[in-house]
Amino acid sequence: MKKQNLAILGSTGSIGTQTLDVVAANPDLFAVYAITANNNVDLLIKQARTFHPEAVVVANEAHYNTLREALTDLPIKVFAGSDAVAQVAALPSVDTVVTAMVGYAGLKPTIEAVKAGKRIALANKETLVVAGELVTRLVQQHHAAILPVDSEHGAIFQCLVGENADEVEKIILTASGGPFRNKSCEELASVTAKDALRHPTWQMGAKITIDSASLMNKGFEVIEAKWLFGLRPEQIDVVIHPQSIIHSMVQYRDGSIKAQLGVPDMRLPIEYALTFPQRRQTNFERLDFTKCSQLTFEQPDPTRFRNLALAFEAMRRGGNMPCALNAANEIAVDAFLHERIGFLQMSNLIETVLERTTFIATPSYNDYVACDTETRQLARELIAHYS
Repeated sequence: MKKQNLAILGSTGSIGTQTLDVVAANPDLFAVYAITANNNVDLLIKQARTFHPEAVVVANEAHYNTLREALTDLPIKVFAGSDAVAQVAALPSVDTVVTAMVGYAGLKPTIEAVKAGKRIALANKETLVVAGELVTRLVQQHHAAILPVDSEHGAIFQCLVGENADEVEKIILTASGGPFRNKSCEELASVTAKDALRHPTWQMGAKITIDSASLMNKGFEVIEAKWLFGLRPEQIDVVIHPQSIIHSMVQYRDGSIKAQLGVPDMRLPIEYALTFPQRRQTNFERLDFTKCSQLTFEQPDPTRFRNLALAFEAMRRGGNMPCALNAANEIAVDAFLHERIGFLQMSNLIETVLERTTFIATPSYNDYVACDTETRQLARELIAHYS
């Protein structure tokens, strides 16, 4: 394989740090050309001194001087601000952009990478949740490529290789169920952010961990899958699989099902996205079937975990509804983490916001930006009444 120059957007987060682990293990395949972070300037500095990228960006401009002064002895270009993050994603010397940022902030730099015709290893699911129709159209227009990094979408992608798309009957996304899988509505009413941050399987950032506990993360993956794989809403199912061994499945029209299995290790889908269509020898832990005493499956409960149902509804309605869903959820999660609303109130808030959002059937990029801004303001106003 030709050695790839990587721009890793969100290098200090869970996916970003594991991407750097993959890079460190494959110095013959990858070079770090640019890294970015939002606030974790200390880790960003450490990464810059380890991997010596050409450019380093901190989105929060308040950290610019700290970053610049810490790297003055190295020939590294230092930038700050969200515009700079988007600009490094489109640099001519960058071959592959790893979008490991969390939330709406990942949309603009991903679009810039698409317009530059980059190969994109996509971990920022909000890009396709918010603006899937626009992004997929731009991918075709600019001959870019999007390869999924999420374990579930990476699994679907692997199951589809060599198959005809028109033979797919449906896909089945698996979910661990999170830490509250067996709790009643009464119990969920009193859970805390500390409780929700104890995920039973995966180690992730706070926002994604809360989304996993509420099943909104799975709802986002449903919407993302629609755009990644060109599916109709009725072709997407979700099943709870607490062991997280089967990462997702594809059912074909003849009734056969392909599943991708492995230990829960995000480095595997990251490396697959970066090296596709090749598979490289790795030292990752292997799955030992003799130690898998059971693989169990359950239907998700839309009464206890309403966010999944809200995501399906937003996907069916289309237009700017998924954008409003994402914006409302980001505000709701932040409020829950700061103990301003309860766990179940997050779904109440999101549902109310969706009911009050003006529907736009075919949004432009500016429509998405306006919808995101207005939705966040509405959500904050509603939270003020909860307090």
